[in-house]
Amino acid sequence: MVQEIRARDLAAALADTAAESPVLLDVREAWEVQLCMIPGSLHIPMNLIPLRMSELPDAPIVVICHHGVRSAHVARFLLDAGFEQVLSLAGGVEAWAAEVDPQMARY
Repeated sequence: MVQEIRARDLAAALADTAAESPVLLDVREAWEVQLCMIPGSLHIPMNLIPLRMSELPDAPIVVICHHGVRSAHVARFLLDAGFEQVLSLAGGVEAWAAEVDPQMARY
């Protein structure tokens, strides 16, 4: 089972300047990212993860999609590939917009 992080907990982790910030890996399609994106996210579409996972640093990773389904699949893939600290954003950018950034565009 892939571990999840809730939007408010992720926001708190990102605001904590004393802690190491996780890599925010957005796996949505380009058209989705054009609509909205959590600032500082690295965009690699889900279908390109196998080809580009060497670009990911050895650091905690939070995988992000629209509602949390694709991110859970990618997180499982990364864990199976040997990455050790991978979480999925529960509820995706939709939860982020609802709980953290109500100004974020929603779709």
